Amino acid sequence: MSESSTSFTLEEVSFEALKGWRDDDPSSLFAAMENCCRYIAEVKPYRTGSLGLTSDDLLGLRAAIMDAKQGSASEARTFFEQNFRPSLVRRSDGKCGFVTAFYEPEVAVSDHPDEEYRFPFYRRPDDLVDVDDSNRPATLDPSYTFGLLSGGVISPYSDRKAIDQGALEGKSLEIAWAKSKADVFFTHVQGSARLRYPDGRRGRITYAAKAGHPFSAIGKLLIERGEIEPSQISMQSIRAWLAVHPDQMDEVLWHNRSYIFFREVPFGDANEGPIAAAKVPLVAGRSLAVDRNIHTFGFPFFIRSESLRHLDDGKPFGRLMLALDTGSAIVGPARGDIFTGSGEVAGELAGTVRHDADFFILIPAKATARFVG
Repeated sequence: MSESSTSFTLEEVSFEALKGWRDDDPSSLFAAMENCCRYIAEVKPYRTGSLGLTSDDLLGLRAAIMDAKQGSASEARTFFEQNFRPSLVRRSDGKCGFVTAFYEPEVAVSDHPDEEYRFPFYRRPDDLVDVDDSNRPATLDPSYTFGLLSGGVISPYSDRKAIDQGALEGKSLEIAWAKSKADVFFTHVQGSARLRYPDGRRGRITYAAKAGHPFSAIGKLLIERGEIEPSQISMQSIRAWLAVHPDQMDEVLWHNRSYIFFREVPFGDANEGPIAAAKVPLVAGRSLAVDRNIHTFGFPFFIRSESLRHLDDGKPFGRLMLALDTGSAIVGPARGDIFTGSGEVAGELAGTVRHDADFFILIPAKATARFVG
């Protein structure tokens, strides 16, 4: 593997070298891995990332996964030790990996607008098309994977400011209306939400598409302006700042031109997480969003962070996780977003995760020769 072409290398290590491995219980991953295998076999393979792990590499372990999923924590670790080989993802610039976290918010909404419920969640518009190398015009930046199709020509879609100012009004795209523009914005950042209607009904929305513009972190903007100290930046501190400065909310939110569209999905089991990019339910505390241009969904990562302690009662974070999602801000070989669960408590946990971490990818033993010498 060429470091210059991939900006990282893989360094094979032993399970004994993984701090915290012996204390972890990865048994809850088997159901999710089986769900991934079922999706691969019955629907379609996941897109192969540049690293080169394929859905076939995972599917080859399906029978062993089925046999192992009823075991204890010790038996679960033995399964991974027998069938996988861990490798440290080492960035070529020498920097450590980095983790943040996300959750599934619960938002109070109405299915019709009024003076209280004024801010819509939108479905994907019909004139928004996927863009790739086969149809991207020379004038559209290569980072754009969506665009506006009008008169046979593809161009950039409306951004957050234009949509907030009414670009989609009258197109009957509204799913529901929220009370707070901040609730809508942070649901865009999280990529899914549980909806709570006044009559007690519950619904769910999940990511369907985006307008195509790059993601720009408003937390970084507020730090650069001196509004929030770098050590204090979190989802909670950003929300608090927006609440105190409503006259500046639009300007700050419009800094992030990216805009997310949703689709409605059945509410399903309240104990299960939302169905995200891998098309299987996320597992709280065990699901990881990764850069899908590099990594392939369905594969395990052991994440170790000495400084991340509030997710494990003061102990350093060390868990085996499954790559099941992605996100606009999740870019790089050792960059991840931890799913903490659904609801307010999960949001409190997620909002303050910004920590250095080591990323160890678990490669199926039969495929190891392709990646490490």
